[in-house]
Amino acid sequence: MDKIRRRLALTGIAVALGVVTTLARAEFPDKPVTLIVPFAAGGPSDKIARDLAEALRKKLGQTVIVENVGGAGGTLGTSRVAKAPPDGYTLLVHHIGFATAPSLYRKLPYKGIDDFAFLGLINEAPSTLIAKPSMPAKTFDELRKVIAADPSKINLAHAGVGSASQLCGLMLQSALKTNLTSVPYKGTGPAMTDLMGGQVDLMCEQATNAVPQIEGGKVKAYAVTSTQRMALPALAALPTLSEAGLKDFSVTVWHGLYAPKDTPAPVLKKLNDALKAALKDPDLVKRSEALGISVVNDGRLEPAGHKHFVETEVARWKKVIEASGQYAD
Repeated sequence: MDKIRRRLALTGIAVALGVVTTLARAEFPDKPVTLIVPFAAGGPSDKIARDLAEALRKKLGQTVIVENVGGAGGTLGTSRVAKAPPDGYTLLVHHIGFATAPSLYRKLPYKGIDDFAFLGLINEAPSTLIAKPSMPAKTFDELRKVIAADPSKINLAHAGVGSASQLCGLMLQSALKTNLTSVPYKGTGPAMTDLMGGQVDLMCEQATNAVPQIEGGKVKAYAVTSTQRMALPALAALPTLSEAGLKDFSVTVWHGLYAPKDTPAPVLKKLNDALKAALKDPDLVKRSEALGISVVNDGRLEPAGHKHFVETEVARWKKVIEASGQYAD
């Protein structure tokens, strides 16, 4: 009889614990959520994360804090999230570099995309091919001829190894079948400053950062890297690189939202629901469109669709990176 009583008692405890666990999950979030951006403050990813944080706050009912953890091409901040408690309170906002890091870095401080739960793709933005104000070429065709005449004399700036500008530059060189002199910077700001000042010749930069400089006449713009022309006034007259002669050229700088693997399914569901609601927020949509950013509203907003998309990007960029022979370690 005593054994039966003990078993019943243990069963009751187990049931109670299960109820407590379920209630705890249902109450998520009951404290602030942190979005880790693996890049310095002030850049495109930082701005996107801060706009997203405000929209998520409205849905989650909790403060959403943005924390910048830059360094090592985004791998330090990404590693921080991979090793964080899988409770939904530490999330990652990362761009295309999330898919290229496994190829760029042959030794990562985490296990690659398998260390994460996918919450949904946030947005996509084209890059723009821009040049210093004194570049004599007026069109991309003329620019292509300048490059072909002596590639070694053309400097291509980028915001550092693993940055979106570096990756776009690699794809550009691959499409042109040439090698330009790469000039790495510690961030987009200094690279753009030197481009406007004429210290470097070219840069492949996100529309988010390039539009104000194009509108102000501080750089020359030749093309966008999307598959279709952009409606944004500053970019509307620019051809796509595919139109301009680089067939099937397409590079979009996308951002996704991630949690550590093993985060409970109910928490992931609540975060995915919050993301879907955030991406319909009128203020966020308006700010995104003003910068030439397209908010995602297709199957990639679902975790499974997001993961499939990233796996496709991993495979695509692996070929480009291995062909270039340029690694970060």
